[in-house]
Amino acid sequence: MKYKLLVLDIDGTLLNSNNKISDRTIASLIKVQEMGVRIVLASGRPTYGILPIAKLLKLGNYGGYIISYNGGQIINAQNGEILFERRINPEMLPSIEHKAEKYGFPLFTYHDEAIITNTANNKHIEREASINNLNIIVEPHLSIAVDFAPCKCVLVSDDDEALKDLESHWKKRLSGSLDIYRSEKFFLEVAPSGIDKAATLSVLLELLSIPQEEVMAIGNGVCDVSMLQIVGFGVAMKNAQHSVKACADQVTDSNDDDGVAQIIEKILLSKPQPWDISVDELNRGSNNTLVANLGIQYTLISEGRVEATMPVDNRTRQPFGVLHGGATLALAETVAGMGSLLLCKSDEIISGMQVSGNHISTAHEGDTVRAIGTIIHRGRSSHVWNVDIFTSTSKLVSSVRIVNSIFDKE
Repeated sequence: MKYKLLVLDIDGTLLNSNNKISDRTIASLIKVQEMGVRIVLASGRPTYGILPIAKLLKLGNYGGYIISYNGGQIINAQNGEILFERRINPEMLPSIEHKAEKYGFPLFTYHDEAIITNTANNKHIEREASINNLNIIVEPHLSIAVDFAPCKCVLVSDDDEALKDLESHWKKRLSGSLDIYRSEKFFLEVAPSGIDKAATLSVLLELLSIPQEEVMAIGNGVCDVSMLQIVGFGVAMKNAQHSVKACADQVTDSNDDDGVAQIIEKILLSKPQPWDISVDELNRGSNNTLVANLGIQYTLISEGRVEATMPVDNRTRQPFGVLHGGATLALAETVAGMGSLLLCKSDEIISGMQVSGNHISTAHEGDTVRAIGTIIHRGRSSHVWNVDIFTSTSKLVSSVRIVNSIFDKE
């Protein structure tokens, strides 16, 4: 499988508006893990708040990981081992608390199974505690009560302009020491400098020796943008902001419409089709064959349609400088033969049975002709193709009808 690691944001991505993971999404995530794809849950939530989700998705059984605090920690879901961690210097806490008090903003941080805050009965803090199954401990003098290095601190306010003002001020004053960002419209987060999901994911990839190209990530928030940009395939949710969607390789449906399950089923669980092979691979496979000797190059492959080009040169022209009819038929048979081959089952083979060509006009030396083959009959024992061949100026050169027979290999 192309992707070895699947990285998932939680809120607004994995969880729907009711903070639940649908049965369809759970089933798809279990299935990809059974196929060998490891899952990483990457969230701004504290580690304790992610553990129940990791358990529900059986990450511990399949070698999964947790990136918590927007990159502050990496946890091995199998044994709870902390593989990476960055925390705020406790000496910074009095300054953070002073500024929160000056603006009248409630302040909180996380510790084990609790939220420690200087303010009681704040609806946003209570909701944060609820969704993460945390107790609330109220300490009016938070910087004195906190005798550890926190992973992050959060200031809370419904005053958007005041939060913007403090965010701008701190970004100038604390640059290089702490990172400041809005995780919600009412949360202003303070985190160790240089920590985000992308940076910490890069640490994990180095530990696992997995290249970025073999990673798929799905998210919906501004905090997910850097992560979506560094991986091989970044997916934004339909409910994401436009700026997030603009940075993704693809947009899936919303978190309330099984967007995660849909993209996983499409990219990771769908059975590869023969026509998913790239034209570069087909062209490389034609080396040292008549196809390559005539200069034929496949340019498009899809179910029931194949296109290719061929130069009119010393290999394909007649002595007086126009395209040879035999080379034209060879081009048409090449296109139709490949088309039928891609449509066959693994236990079937094809054989060309009939070619009927009508040569309508000429193509001159120095030109490149283009063949467009479309299937017009797909039966159990035969395929009928129509192949039209044009000059570079779209003048029809030949129209060829080809019948291929389909046989069981036995």
